[in-house]
Amino acid sequence: MKSPIIKLRQLALAAGFVLLTGATAFAQDAVQGKKIFEGNCAACHSMDADVVGPALKDVHERRGDEWLHKFISNSQELIQSGDADAVAVYEKFNKMPMPAFGSSLTEDDISHVIAYIKEASAAAPAVAEEPAATTTAEAAAPAAVQEVAFMDLPPIVHFIYGLVGLIILLIIVVLFTLFRLIVPMMGDSLKDEEFQTTFSGRVYALLSGDATVMTGKAKDVIHSTHDFDGIQEYDNDLPPWWKYLFYVTIVFAVGYMLHYHVFRTGALQIEEYETEMAQAALITAQNVEDPNAVTNFEVLTDAAALESGKALYIQNCAACHGQAGEGTVGPNLTDEYWLHGGDVNDIFKTVKFGVPSKGMVPWQGKLTKDQMLEVSSYILSLQGSNPPNAKEAQGEKE
Repeated sequence: MKSPIIKLRQLALAAGFVLLTGATAFAQDAVQGKKIFEGNCAACHSMDADVVGPALKDVHERRGDEWLHKFISNSQELIQSGDADAVAVYEKFNKMPMPAFGSSLTEDDISHVIAYIKEASAAAPAVAEEPAATTTAEAAAPAAVQEVAFMDLPPIVHFIYGLVGLIILLIIVVLFTLFRLIVPMMGDSLKDEEFQTTFSGRVYALLSGDATVMTGKAKDVIHSTHDFDGIQEYDNDLPPWWKYLFYVTIVFAVGYMLHYHVFRTGALQIEEYETEMAQAALITAQNVEDPNAVTNFEVLTDAAALESGKALYIQNCAACHGQAGEGTVGPNLTDEYWLHGGDVNDIFKTVKFGVPSKGMVPWQGKLTKDQMLEVSSYILSLQGSNPPNAKEAQGEKE
């Protein structure tokens, strides 16, 4: 008969073996789950931040394993069943349907993914967001002008403003006083026709409310032969204000001609346009993150580049566009229709900057320029492949 001590030792050894093998199995599940996650989920999900879909850190604690199994297998089925959590996620993320993985992943695969989420959630610390590094273009750009309230200006500025205002007020008061003193002294001479034809007389008449200085006087003289069916034409002068403006345009035209066409001291419209375009090109060249920057990439056709593009596509794009580019959540990439342009440069920009409003994430920072060009070239190589279950055409025909 075995002693109780031996039984306890055997029991402890068995329990340790079970725990050890269980931990190994869980770790193995998480390793396998990481591969599945990176191949199918990483394009739309992150542990710590919302991307196309929600952040997944501790989602198993909020929803539970059973709910996650159902949602990953067929999210639309769970939404249509009226599940409140599924509907809330669907509404929050712009009603972007998550692909149903029930047909492409086994129950064990989904369990592996959940195991990876648990492990990644436990390992992901809450790290404060680091400030973005300042680019060379940002460093070279002039600092933005900050608006300062008038009351926050230095006292000397307030004093100068007050002094200028006081001087202007004194000038107005002096002119008004002189006008009030001089006008009565001139008496009836102000009404003399000779005085009224002078510049001072016209200014006085204008200040006195006599608008004829600007509008002119009607002579009421009818042209001798300009009377038709009772319609008469008077021989009145043009309004002085019109003639003054006409004289100004003549002076301006002469100055314009001398400045632009004789002395050539000013830039004509074509030269101004070319200068502005050159300045815009310099600014665009400095700002590599400008979606409007002109690119001149050529489609890659060598087998190695296309094979690399295919691998990147399968890993990052297939979850939304299908393994063969047939389109699932995202559009079909094998037909002649494009939502954002079908040239390799258009596709490159769509991959780089994304279309956040439609759920397309930007891949800059995750893929290099060469990798994005390889993916773009591979996508173009899918043209006309006619895969089964292709999604209907969207966009404009190229």
